[in-house]
Amino acid sequence: MFEGFESFDLKVGEVTLHGRKGGIGPPLLLLHGYPQTHVMWHKTAPDLAQHFTVIAPDLRGYGGSTCPATRPDHSQMSKREMAGDMVGLMAAFGFDQFDILSHDRGARVAHRLGMDHPDAARKIIILDIAPTREMYENTTLGFARTYAHWFYLTEVFPLPERMIEADPRDFWDKKCLFGAAGDSPFTPEARAAYHAAFNNPSMIHASCEDYRAAASIDITHDNEDDDRKLACPIKVLWGANGAIEAYFDCLRLWRLRAETVMGKSLPGGHYLAEELPEMVIAETLAFLK
Repeated sequence: MFEGFESFDLKVGEVTLHGRKGGIGPPLLLLHGYPQTHVMWHKTAPDLAQHFTVIAPDLRGYGGSTCPATRPDHSQMSKREMAGDMVGLMAAFGFDQFDILSHDRGARVAHRLGMDHPDAARKIIILDIAPTREMYENTTLGFARTYAHWFYLTEVFPLPERMIEADPRDFWDKKCLFGAAGDSPFTPEARAAYHAAFNNPSMIHASCEDYRAAASIDITHDNEDDDRKLACPIKVLWGANGAIEAYFDCLRLWRLRAETVMGKSLPGGHYLAEELPEMVIAETLAFLK
């Protein structure tokens, strides 16, 4: 995976960020989701590297990046802190402004990055999420059953951590293989990498803290935005076979949070970059080029 890319481990503030960098051209930051790592881009990054300088890090607390010390308000895993990491990382590579392709939790980081650092984010592509605050506000029984982890991962430490640590591999499989696509999006090599990364109590705890932050301090930060919206253009893509299509009006909700929004559903599930890599690449090039 990632042939022609170089690995990096860079200290950015309180964390060291692990990832891969490759290609040549304008900078493109790739941000992964839960419970994955930068490996989720292995089907798209090589083609994108023909057009961009691609930088694919593990978010703080995930994969090979370090886990920050826990704070009572969960702010160490807030999307504000993660966004600051990414701005610092890109600056370390010499990029003050860049495009972002983001999925799941990484897309929430991209949203906050665009709000807190509007001069840094040029264009943002968001894969298979609606805004955090609006998803919680518009929760239905169907969504809660489909995305049960949104709620039990926020339970008080150490309940969810101990449940996951009992069998991390089985938990990962049950979380990621439940959709209509089953295990088809995931190559054996990628799945092995995810299992290895998730078999780490520190990452399990940090990822639970990620969700605790999302249900608390991240919403506080969203509320502090008042009527201010993302200034950079965003493109939203979501799976026609997934929860976003079933339970949310994705474009309407993003138009509450961003000035310029375009997008559509793709014929897949949640893990679009691995299930439909050619489509994700084509949509990315059409928007960014």
